[in-house]
Amino acid sequence: MAEIKAVCISDKKGTPKTNVFSATLVVNHGLDRDAHAGAGLRQVSLLSYEQLEKFRAKGAPVTYGCFGENIVASGIDFAGLPVGTRLACADALLEITQIGKECSRPCRIFQTMGECIMPTQGVFAGVLRGGTVGVGDEMRVLEGA
Repeated sequence: MAEIKAVCISDKKGTPKTNVFSATLVVNHGLDRDAHAGAGLRQVSLLSYEQLEKFRAKGAPVTYGCFGENIVASGIDFAGLPVGTRLACADALLEITQIGKECSRPCRIFQTMGECIMPTQGVFAGVLRGGTVGVGDEMRVLEGA
């Protein structure tokens, strides 16, 4: 079973996000109150808990939200899923729209570690059906969606 470990938002772009534990996904927008929310391909950012932990094991001083990710979930290799994959969580429905994101400038994590996982492990999704999601909620990959 895949499980949400963190739900993160920020009130300004270019800053780390804070785990708020629960937030509302808004159709064709993203997480309510998140500075990065809006129409387009990158409404919600997703990161695998396992990839975050691997990076942390290298000595990276990272916490939930440091990469600008909105949702961290265990049990799903987001970067291994193709664009178009749908994910269900509580009443919400997401669809993967983009794998990876090149940083426009080296982020603080890259400056510290010499690498960043968002270009290869960060995944973006659009919100097809809204709803409240929170830490502990199950997230499912929908087959054939």
